[in-house]
Amino acid sequence: MIHESVLQASGIANSGIIKNLIFDLGNVLIDIDLDRTLKAFEKLGLSRFGELYSFENQTRTFTDYETGKISTAEFRNQLRPFLNEDVKDEEIDNAWLAMLTHLPEKRVRLLEKLKTRYKLYLLSNTNEMHVAHFVAEAEKVFGKGIFDRLFEKTYYSNEVHMRKPDVEIYEYVIKEAGLIPSETLFVDDAEKNIEGARKAGLYGFW
Repeated sequence: MIHESVLQASGIANSGIIKNLIFDLGNVLIDIDLDRTLKAFEKLGLSRFGELYSFENQTRTFTDYETGKISTAEFRNQLRPFLNEDVKDEEIDNAWLAMLTHLPEKRVRLLEKLKTRYKLYLLSNTNEMHVAHFVAEAEKVFGKGIFDRLFEKTYYSNEVHMRKPDVEIYEYVIKEAGLIPSETLFVDDAEKNIEGARKAGLYGFW
């Protein structure tokens, strides 16, 4: 999880070189408990969920949903052949959302502190359902527009139709935000995503 020692350990954030920080969301700012979603889908009849989806590997249905190629309704429908009969939309949604936890206040306060020294950005592999949920939940606690207040810009894979670790998504963020790669540090919990960022010229911290 993100804390001040990340910046110290990176060896560059306090050197004056870094002016921009790009954060991943899941398991950096918001804790993810994939086991909760696995167990929820098992109750709906999908005992093979772990084979279909993981952070390191996933089937096309999840990749397409993560890049906005299919809608939420299409996502549900592609899962239905693996589920018990008559499973309701709400049950599918609840199982898919189960992995998300809350945004801890201490991380919000740290981001507010960092914002006084750096420009902050968010770059996440995510999907329409998750975005709507974690934004709504965070706003209940920290007020409307909390992500707009914390970050200069948020980049979600389902909205830009690209995903990490493909170098194209980092190049897109660099160009769209007007960033200088050598002045930018990217923080992510997946080593392969750090490797992709470095290919685009960014500093990376795993």
